[in-house]
Amino acid sequence: MLTDRQKVILQILVDDYIRSAEPVGSRTISKRPDMSISPATIRNEMADLEELGYLEQPHTSAGRIPSQKGYRFYVDHLMNADNGEAQDVQNLRSGLLNRLDEMEQVVQQTASIVSGLTNYTAIVLGPKVFTDKLLSIQIQPYGDRMAVAILVTDTGHVEHRKVTIPEGVPPEAIAHYVNLLNQKLVGVPLHKLKSALHTEVADELRRCSEQFEGAMMLFNQMVEPEDDGTGGQRIYLGGTTRIMNQPEFRDVEKLKPLLDMFEQTQKLVRMLEGTTSSGGIQVRIGHENLIETIHECSLVTASYTIDGIPVGSIGVLGPTRMEYGRVIHTLNQFSTTLSQILTQLNK
Repeated sequence: MLTDRQKVILQILVDDYIRSAEPVGSRTISKRPDMSISPATIRNEMADLEELGYLEQPHTSAGRIPSQKGYRFYVDHLMNADNGEAQDVQNLRSGLLNRLDEMEQVVQQTASIVSGLTNYTAIVLGPKVFTDKLLSIQIQPYGDRMAVAILVTDTGHVEHRKVTIPEGVPPEAIAHYVNLLNQKLVGVPLHKLKSALHTEVADELRRCSEQFEGAMMLFNQMVEPEDDGTGGQRIYLGGTTRIMNQPEFRDVEKLKPLLDMFEQTQKLVRMLEGTTSSGGIQVRIGHENLIETIHECSLVTASYTIDGIPVGSIGVLGPTRMEYGRVIHTLNQFSTTLSQILTQLNK
């Protein structure tokens, strides 16, 4: 257990290092107006904190920096709450309210605003497809017996699915089939399309079409969800290049794996795995993260809801030298506001 004096020194050191990105020495801490301890005493306490695993000493500097264990203790016990600026809260509300027309646009805008306010990369895990309902469906033939089915949801999301037109289905029948699907399936959640096809469409199609078997083969291709390994969740990114502004990632060898990761949806979904159901603010520091690529980063997340049901999460990714207080405050505000807006849109 740390002494009160060690806690004060650790808090000051972490705060200074977050601001400066430079190792902090005992003389720097001793010059603070609220510090009445000699540099020698501070140096001894810092040596003890290093021995306990809360600090590290870079080889090129006499000063020390926090270890991942030190950051964890800071976040759990020492961090001062950052209430942010009142204008920030107003900006986030107006920024989202201006996009009330489509759920997907609201979520994407959230990623952009969170990144701008924190100056880190924002990653938003969007609602699963079970919240999306079919708004319209189109079929665009191309080539020989090939077509693209275009599904548009009530959230503004568009999915393109390649299908093969079965033998025996005449091209002139396609328009009739599209009208039938739009009559019967509009308003059905995407994850229920396949069952609705057999309960709402099959009997009608059997009565009015001689190509029943072929048409049903075509329809089944259209409503079969594509398995991309994401579990039906979508990723929205904001400020992916902001990580380049951090001194820790000016080394191209460190930066490249992160930038590559931003292109891999499955890996990003896995990175946020479990954050939606956990609720509240979650802080993963360094090796606490599931993905090795971000073992030198911190990920702070907050879940958001629709009608009180958790459907996604907002994450902020940055170096372990992160302004935790500001990030946590921003995510608290955004998760509440986003939940309210999405609940309104879902009514």
